[in-house]
Amino acid sequence: MLTETAKFMRGRRLASRLAMAAAAFSALLGVAFIAKGATIHAKAVVAQILLERAFDLSLAAGEPVKPWSWADTWPVARIEVPRLGASAIVLKGGSGQALAFGPGLLDGTPAPGEAGSSVIAAHRDTHFSFLRDVRPGDQIRVTRDDGTIFWFRIADAQIVPWDASGIDAHEDGHWLVLSTCWPLDAATQGDMRYVVRAQMVGRQMTGEMQTTAPL
Repeated sequence: MLTETAKFMRGRRLASRLAMAAAAFSALLGVAFIAKGATIHAKAVVAQILLERAFDLSLAAGEPVKPWSWADTWPVARIEVPRLGASAIVLKGGSGQALAFGPGLLDGTPAPGEAGSSVIAAHRDTHFSFLRDVRPGDQIRVTRDDGTIFWFRIADAQIVPWDASGIDAHEDGHWLVLSTCWPLDAATQGDMRYVVRAQMVGRQMTGEMQTTAPL
Protein backbone atom coordinates (compact mmCIF):
# COMPACT_ATOMS: atom_id res chain seq x y z
CA MET A 1 0.00 0.00 0.00
CA LEU A 2 1.11 3.52 -0.71
CA THR A 3 2.05 5.70 2.21
CA GLU A 4 0.34 9.05 2.65
CA THR A 5 3.56 10.76 1.53
CA ALA A 6 3.76 8.61 -1.61
CA LYS A 7 0.13 9.31 -2.42
CA PHE A 8 0.71 13.02 -1.96
CA MET A 9 3.77 13.04 -4.24
CA ARG A 10 1.99 10.95 -6.85
CA GLY A 11 -0.95 13.35 -6.77
CA ARG A 12 1.34 16.32 -7.20
CA ARG A 13 3.09 14.71 -10.20
CA LEU A 14 -0.28 13.92 -11.79
CA ALA A 15 -1.53 17.45 -11.18
CA SER A 16 1.65 18.86 -12.65
CA ARG A 17 1.33 16.69 -15.77
CA LEU A 18 -2.31 17.68 -16.20
CA ALA A 19 -1.40 21.36 -15.85
CA MET A 20 1.36 20.99 -18.44
CA ALA A 21 -0.97 19.14 -20.81
CA ALA A 22 -3.65 21.80 -20.38
CA ALA A 23 -1.12 24.55 -21.06
CA ALA A 24 0.17 22.77 -24.15
CA PHE A 25 -3.37 22.20 -25.40
CA SER A 26 -4.24 25.85 -24.83
CA ALA A 27 -1.11 26.93 -26.68
CA LEU A 28 -1.96 24.67 -29.62
CA LEU A 29 -5.47 26.06 -29.71
CA GLY A 30 -4.08 29.57 -29.68
CA VAL A 31 -1.68 28.82 -32.54
CA ALA A 32 -4.46 27.16 -34.52
CA PHE A 33 -6.77 30.11 -33.91
CA ILE A 34 -4.14 32.62 -34.94
CA ALA A 35 -3.21 30.56 -38.00
CA LYS A 36 -6.84 30.29 -39.02
CA GLY A 37 -7.34 34.02 -38.57
CA ALA A 38 -4.19 34.76 -40.55
CA THR A 39 -5.31 32.39 -43.30
CA ILE A 40 -8.72 34.05 -43.51
CA HIS A 41 -7.22 37.53 -43.77
CA ALA A 42 -4.57 36.39 -46.26
CA LYS A 43 -7.24 34.79 -48.41
CA ALA A 44 -9.32 37.98 -48.31
CA VAL A 45 -6.34 40.15 -49.33
CA VAL A 46 -5.10 37.88 -52.14
CA ALA A 47 -8.62 37.34 -53.45
CA GLN A 48 -9.24 41.08 -53.72
CA ILE A 49 -6.10 41.46 -55.85
CA LEU A 50 -7.39 38.83 -58.26
CA LEU A 51 -10.89 40.32 -58.13
CA GLU A 52 -9.57 43.79 -58.96
CA ARG A 53 -7.88 42.34 -62.04
CA ALA A 54 -11.02 40.47 -63.08
CA PHE A 55 -13.16 43.57 -62.54
CA ASP A 56 -10.87 45.70 -64.72
CA LEU A 57 -11.06 43.04 -67.43
CA SER A 58 -14.86 43.01 -67.09
CA LEU A 59 -14.98 46.77 -67.63
CA ALA A 60 -12.75 46.48 -70.70
CA ALA A 61 -14.52 43.47 -72.19
CA GLY A 62 -18.06 44.56 -71.38
CA GLU A 63 -18.91 41.12 -69.98
CA PRO A 64 -18.36 39.21 -66.73
CA VAL A 65 -14.87 37.79 -66.17
CA LYS A 66 -14.32 35.13 -63.51
CA PRO A 67 -11.41 35.79 -61.14
CA TRP A 68 -10.24 32.15 -61.39
CA SER A 69 -11.37 29.25 -63.56
CA TRP A 70 -13.31 27.32 -60.92
CA ALA A 71 -15.11 30.36 -59.44
CA ASP A 72 -18.90 30.14 -59.30
CA THR A 73 -19.19 33.92 -59.00
CA TRP A 74 -17.70 37.04 -60.59
CA PRO A 75 -17.18 40.75 -59.85
CA VAL A 76 -20.21 42.98 -60.36
CA ALA A 77 -19.09 46.26 -58.77
CA ARG A 78 -16.45 48.18 -56.87
CA ILE A 79 -17.52 49.90 -53.66
CA GLU A 80 -15.50 52.76 -52.15
CA VAL A 81 -15.77 55.07 -49.15
CA PRO A 82 -13.50 58.00 -50.11
CA ARG A 83 -13.29 59.52 -46.61
CA LEU A 84 -11.90 56.28 -45.21
CA GLY A 85 -9.88 55.22 -48.24
CA ALA A 86 -11.78 51.93 -48.16
CA SER A 87 -12.42 49.89 -51.30
CA ALA A 88 -13.59 46.37 -52.16
CA ILE A 89 -14.74 44.40 -55.19
CA VAL A 90 -18.29 43.10 -54.87
CA LEU A 91 -19.18 39.61 -56.07
CA LYS A 92 -22.46 38.26 -57.39
CA GLY A 93 -24.38 36.33 -54.72
CA GLY A 94 -24.06 35.96 -50.99
CA SER A 95 -23.00 32.34 -50.60
CA GLY A 96 -20.50 31.42 -47.93
CA GLN A 97 -17.89 30.69 -50.58
CA ALA A 98 -18.37 34.08 -52.23
CA LEU A 99 -18.22 35.99 -48.93
CA ALA A 100 -14.89 34.35 -48.12
CA PHE A 101 -13.38 36.31 -51.00
CA GLY A 102 -15.31 39.58 -50.98
CA PRO A 103 -18.60 41.35 -50.32
CA GLY A 104 -21.57 39.79 -52.10
CA LEU A 105 -24.56 41.41 -53.82
CA LEU A 106 -27.44 39.32 -52.49
CA ASP A 107 -29.60 37.50 -54.99
CA GLY A 108 -33.10 38.92 -55.31
CA THR A 109 -31.94 42.49 -54.79
CA PRO A 110 -31.39 45.01 -57.62
CA ALA A 111 -28.03 46.10 -58.95
CA PRO A 112 -26.71 49.25 -57.28
CA GLY A 113 -28.36 52.29 -58.80
CA GLU A 114 -31.53 50.48 -59.81
CA ALA A 115 -34.88 51.16 -58.12
CA GLY A 116 -35.25 49.52 -54.73
CA SER A 117 -32.61 48.43 -52.21
CA SER A 118 -29.38 46.80 -53.33
CA VAL A 119 -28.13 44.66 -50.44
CA ILE A 120 -24.43 43.90 -50.12
CA ALA A 121 -23.17 41.67 -47.30
CA ALA A 122 -19.63 40.96 -46.11
CA HIS A 123 -17.68 39.74 -43.10
CA ARG A 124 -17.13 42.29 -40.32
CA ASP A 125 -13.47 41.35 -39.77
CA THR A 126 -12.32 41.56 -43.39
CA HIS A 127 -14.02 43.39 -46.26
CA PHE A 128 -16.57 45.30 -44.17
CA SER A 129 -14.32 46.07 -41.23
CA PHE A 130 -14.52 49.73 -42.30
CA LEU A 131 -18.21 49.88 -41.35
CA ARG A 132 -17.21 50.54 -37.75
CA ASP A 133 -15.85 53.91 -38.90
CA VAL A 134 -18.59 55.13 -41.26
CA ARG A 135 -21.02 57.82 -40.17
CA PRO A 136 -24.16 59.50 -41.51
CA GLY A 137 -23.34 61.82 -44.38
CA ASP A 138 -20.40 59.76 -45.65
CA GLN A 139 -20.38 59.24 -49.41
CA ILE A 140 -20.14 55.83 -51.02
CA ARG A 141 -19.02 55.46 -54.61
CA VAL A 142 -20.14 52.36 -56.52
CA THR A 143 -18.76 51.51 -59.95
CA ARG A 144 -20.80 48.82 -61.68
CA ASP A 145 -19.37 46.31 -64.15
CA ASP A 146 -21.01 48.26 -66.99
CA GLY A 147 -18.88 51.29 -66.10
CA THR A 148 -21.70 53.33 -64.59
CA ILE A 149 -20.76 55.17 -61.40
CA PHE A 150 -23.27 55.85 -58.63
CA TRP A 151 -22.91 58.00 -55.53
CA PHE A 152 -24.75 57.28 -52.31
CA ARG A 153 -24.92 59.15 -49.02
CA ILE A 154 -25.22 57.24 -45.75
CA ALA A 155 -28.56 58.03 -44.11
CA ASP A 156 -28.49 55.83 -41.01
CA ALA A 157 -27.25 52.63 -39.40
CA GLN A 158 -29.07 50.23 -37.11
CA ILE A 159 -28.73 46.90 -35.33
CA VAL A 160 -31.42 44.38 -36.26
CA PRO A 161 -32.16 40.62 -35.94
CA TRP A 162 -30.93 38.67 -38.94
CA ASP A 163 -34.45 37.47 -39.74
CA ALA A 164 -36.24 40.78 -39.07
CA SER A 165 -34.08 43.41 -40.75
CA GLY A 166 -36.99 45.28 -42.33
CA ILE A 167 -35.05 45.53 -45.60
CA ASP A 168 -37.34 45.73 -48.63
CA ALA A 169 -35.61 45.10 -51.95
CA HIS A 170 -38.55 46.72 -53.73
CA GLU A 171 -38.97 49.87 -51.64
CA ASP A 172 -39.39 53.24 -53.31
CA GLY A 173 -36.26 55.15 -54.19
CA HIS A 174 -32.71 54.04 -54.91
CA TRP A 175 -30.94 52.62 -51.87
CA LEU A 176 -27.73 50.82 -51.02
CA VAL A 177 -27.74 48.60 -47.94
CA LEU A 178 -24.50 47.28 -46.41
CA SER A 179 -24.90 44.45 -43.91
CA THR A 180 -22.51 42.60 -41.61
CA CYS A 181 -22.61 40.64 -38.35
CA TRP A 182 -22.99 42.35 -34.98
CA PRO A 183 -21.20 42.93 -32.61
CA LEU A 184 -18.46 44.21 -34.89
CA ASP A 185 -15.67 43.08 -32.55
CA ALA A 186 -17.07 39.63 -31.70
CA ALA A 187 -15.17 36.44 -32.53
CA THR A 188 -18.24 34.29 -33.14
CA GLN A 189 -21.27 34.76 -35.35
CA GLY A 190 -24.46 35.93 -33.68
CA ASP A 191 -28.04 36.46 -34.75
CA MET A 192 -27.84 40.26 -35.00
CA ARG A 193 -26.81 42.34 -37.98
CA TYR A 194 -25.37 45.83 -38.41
CA VAL A 195 -27.16 47.48 -41.33
CA VAL A 196 -26.03 50.71 -43.00
CA ARG A 197 -28.47 52.42 -45.38
CA ALA A 198 -27.39 54.94 -48.03
CA GLN A 199 -29.52 56.84 -50.54
CA MET A 200 -28.44 57.50 -54.11
CA VAL A 201 -27.51 61.12 -54.76
CA GLY A 202 -25.68 60.97 -58.08
CA ARG A 203 -25.03 58.98 -61.24
CA GLN A 204 -22.45 59.19 -64.00
CA MET A 205 -23.00 57.20 -67.17
CA THR A 206 -20.02 56.05 -69.22
CA GLY A 207 -18.90 58.91 -71.45
CA GLU A 208 -21.51 61.31 -70.05
CA MET A 209 -21.48 64.13 -67.56
CA GLN A 210 -22.68 63.46 -64.04
CA THR A 211 -26.46 63.95 -63.93
CA THR A 212 -26.74 64.51 -60.18
CA ALA A 213 -23.71 65.71 -58.28
CA PRO A 214 -22.91 64.05 -54.92
CA LEU A 215 -23.50 66.53 -52.12
